[in-house]
Amino acid sequence: MARKHYEDEDFIPGTVNIFASKYDNEDGTPNKQADLKKDKNGVILLPQPSSSPNDPLNWSSLRKGWHLILVCFITALTAATSNDAASASDAMNEIYGITYDAFNTGAGILFIFIGWSCIFFAPASSLYGRRITYMICLLSGCLGCMWFGLTKKTSDSLFSQIFVGLSESCTEAQVQQSISDVFFQHQLGSTLTLYILSISIGSFLGPLIANYIGEGQGFRWIGYWGAIICGGTLVVVFFGCEETVFDRTKYIPIIDSAVSNSSDDQIDTNVQDKKENADEEISDEKIGSETVTTDKIKHVNSPRLMTMTSENPETAAQELGYNAEDEKWSYWKRIAVITPSSYLKGTGFLQYIYRFVIYFKVFTIPAVWFSGILWGLQDAYMSFFLTTQDDYFTEDPWNYTENGVAIMNVPTLIGAVIGCIMSGIISDYHILWLAKRNNSIYEPEMRLWLLIVTMIISPLGLIMFGVGAARQWPWQAIYVGLGFIGFGWGSIGDTAMSYLMDSYPEIVIQGMVGVSIINNTLACIFTFTCSQWLESSGTQNTYIALAVIDIVTIGMVFPMFWYGKKFRKMTKGLYINLVELSQGN
Repeated sequence: MARKHYEDEDFIPGTVNIFASKYDNEDGTPNKQADLKKDKNGVILLPQPSSSPNDPLNWSSLRKGWHLILVCFITALTAATSNDAASASDAMNEIYGITYDAFNTGAGILFIFIGWSCIFFAPASSLYGRRITYMICLLSGCLGCMWFGLTKKTSDSLFSQIFVGLSESCTEAQVQQSISDVFFQHQLGSTLTLYILSISIGSFLGPLIANYIGEGQGFRWIGYWGAIICGGTLVVVFFGCEETVFDRTKYIPIIDSAVSNSSDDQIDTNVQDKKENADEEISDEKIGSETVTTDKIKHVNSPRLMTMTSENPETAAQELGYNAEDEKWSYWKRIAVITPSSYLKGTGFLQYIYRFVIYFKVFTIPAVWFSGILWGLQDAYMSFFLTTQDDYFTEDPWNYTENGVAIMNVPTLIGAVIGCIMSGIISDYHILWLAKRNNSIYEPEMRLWLLIVTMIISPLGLIMFGVGAARQWPWQAIYVGLGFIGFGWGSIGDTAMSYLMDSYPEIVIQGMVGVSIINNTLACIFTFTCSQWLESSGTQNTYIALAVIDIVTIGMVFPMFWYGKKFRKMTKGLYINLVELSQGN
């Protein structure tokens, strides 16, 4: 069931008191009545980790780092395989007569399956675990890449993209969910930076690598190498990727309400009431027939527990929700192909269908549309500048080779790295500074302030590149423009996802599914209209129009500053329903 603090009248999704100073006594000593777990800087850990050694939030830095590297590698790999088809287009056109329009159609199919297959995997992820979706998607990537390598006719080039699209769908929502499983809320900006960088590396360097493979080994090896690497990654995931699903609701959140209200008086009242209720409700419960000793609960870092264990270890463990049998899982249990949820009924088929239908409700959340449109348009701009590179820079006065055109993605990647650093790592420090100035209350809209910088740089990049290409400006200006476009890509991607995850922290996968569908549907539409728009309006006018669209859409941050919190308050009921659903109710 949903946590008790959701019933508080003042509760608003995403609004939290993020600093521990509000819970200390006047003399600076810790307030035992609010036994919140904090980091070394006094930031309250959200979500509050449980007492279990199996809680991913309690993993060591090494385990967390390995998991982050692994899911980011999957992200980069699937992004690369999804963007390498164009590198084989000239050879396939010359040998088999497969038209360039067919490749555009294949790209549209790719985007549709990337976005819409997410909603099929999301319910499965909550019922059967995250690992199974990663393995299915990597297997799909193997099949799609192998089919692409064996292409001899148009239908091969089209249908192979279905499987390639399915392979990338796991990185559109599952990876963000895995990251939020393992890291705390105030760390999301920095960790999502690596995620967006992974997408950037795959998207921008994938075509470059594919070009070199095609020239050196033939176009078929573009697909073959993709299949080989996907297969190798599947093996690594099978043996090295731990399951991150963890039912934290089994552990009684004694002071969970303390982190979700902005009123200090309300916080103190909720904390005291919840502790008293916990004392009353749990006093008669048992923990099986096994005696719980202090040794079995010694890993629980809680001052309240330390004051109780000498009197009654069993009661202490009960009040903390600790299960005496909750020892560290074995290696084979941690890498089980399927980890059934605690609320799975039978095969879970009816639960799956119900969740599949309910997840469409995320499209009534304004933040989902806000994030999806911002991120989706970045994919759309990518279609335009890649098309312009192919059309303009292979001719006079540049006369670039295919590899030379592919190398033009390097400044875009550099810009994306800088944008990610600003909206990820710097943003994490920025929001803490803003929260301190706001009486320790953090609002997700604080993430959006740095996009004002992006609202200047990103449109300027579109104009510098597009107008520069049309008027044959010096290459330095064009490359700087590409860097500015990349800056917008990284900055907006990181901020859009961080904002949504901060606003609705317990329905990450549902929200990201909505973003992915909006994002990839926009990308699909612009894929089919890109060439026609450039031909009818001309390169210069098209990019000026795109720059205006960019300014207007990024400018949506201003109404979100005023109405974002109101929107979150309006969607409180839906949020609670989705949280309850994710907990098996």
